[in-house]
Amino acid sequence: MSSDSQRLFGTDGVRGVANTELTPQLAFRLARAAGDMIARDGRTPHVVIGADSRRSGPMLVASVAAGFNSVGIDTMDLGILPVGAVSRLTIETDAALGVMVSASHNPAPDNGIKFFGPAGVKISEAAEHAIESRYFADEPYPTVTGAAVGTQETMLGATRRYIDWLATTVHHRVDGIEIVIDCANGAASSTAPALFKELGISVDVMADSPNGININDGVGATHPEAVARFANGKVGLAFDGDADRLIAVDEDGEIVNGDVIMAIFAKWQHDTGSLDNSTVVATVMSNLGFHNAMKGLGIDVVLTPVGDRNVVTAMSDVKAVVGGEQSGHILLEDRTTGDGLRTALRLIEVMADTGQELRQLRRIMSELPQVLTNVRVGSKNGWDTHASIAAEIAHHEDKLGSSGRILVRPSGTEPLIRVMVEAPTKEEATAVAGSIAAVVEKSLA
Repeated sequence: MSSDSQRLFGTDGVRGVANTELTPQLAFRLARAAGDMIARDGRTPHVVIGADSRRSGPMLVASVAAGFNSVGIDTMDLGILPVGAVSRLTIETDAALGVMVSASHNPAPDNGIKFFGPAGVKISEAAEHAIESRYFADEPYPTVTGAAVGTQETMLGATRRYIDWLATTVHHRVDGIEIVIDCANGAASSTAPALFKELGISVDVMADSPNGININDGVGATHPEAVARFANGKVGLAFDGDADRLIAVDEDGEIVNGDVIMAIFAKWQHDTGSLDNSTVVATVMSNLGFHNAMKGLGIDVVLTPVGDRNVVTAMSDVKAVVGGEQSGHILLEDRTTGDGLRTALRLIEVMADTGQELRQLRRIMSELPQVLTNVRVGSKNGWDTHASIAAEIAHHEDKLGSSGRILVRPSGTEPLIRVMVEAPTKEEATAVAGSIAAVVEKSLA
């Protein structure tokens, strides 16, 4: 969570170590504030709540539900399931909000709370600020008693509804494709194997035995090397804790990240005439190789700051049907949220429709070596106007020219300046990143 006493939300909801930073009391008060905001519109709303497999999940789900109930909002517990299901069931049940209790790819001790609006999209920064303002306000909450207290229900069949919907998004036969999936011991552990098997996909499964503390532990989208070892010549698909990310490995064990997946989707839809406006949306972190590939196809790239919510907003603005992040958050034509299972289905569908292996499809782009260096600083203030830093960046940009790229930006949550460099060789990228990082460290210590 932010160190600012009046801020709760970070770049992806409210997040922290469960029971010390993200306490049950905080979760209750946060839900009560959000519930009070939506209770004012005069209707009788309800909220759906899902979670991943962390041990702290039930504790925080109970607190969130109680917070909403205390201001008259009914809650519906979806159980453990991917974040894409929360987004989808928010829409299907006409919920005022959807809530996902998860810290995504973070380790097991962490947890988080994400809010989705009625359209299944993460709420805006303005909505987050409004919830924060209510949270910190001295204004008392309405007294809710008797029949006005919100109720708690469990949605039976939530996973089945989500699987059934996902199956409707596939328009080509995918039976017979062989894959290995890594469920990260997270929310996808029961959903993903069932989905793929029902579609006739031959699937081997790993990391599908969550025990509350092994989520993301050496497995999943942040550790694709695990599924690469297990896949043994097959395509591997790795999700993260809440399954909003997908990172793949091809038949040769080579990692296929979000940039490559986006490029594959964009080319396929471009070739089939379904890439609306011939435009894709990516973040500033996307590899120069991605930009080169899209330029070669005549596809425009719209860039956003890091964060899948920024991607969603830009996709809606330009009516794009493909967007995402290098980290594996991929957005498709409904423009709601990253959904690793849906991304996986689309990737399998492209393989089936084209008859190509993933190692062939990935040739659409060649990634430039990329180095990311984090520089811990005393203060991030003024980094972008510091003459020494600007001069160092300009010097290396001149030397790299069009053969590389430099991106320097502050962390949204930590006292860090992130230095990203792409260059023709790993050695050159490392040298340039180190040189810039040294100047940043000296200038901002």
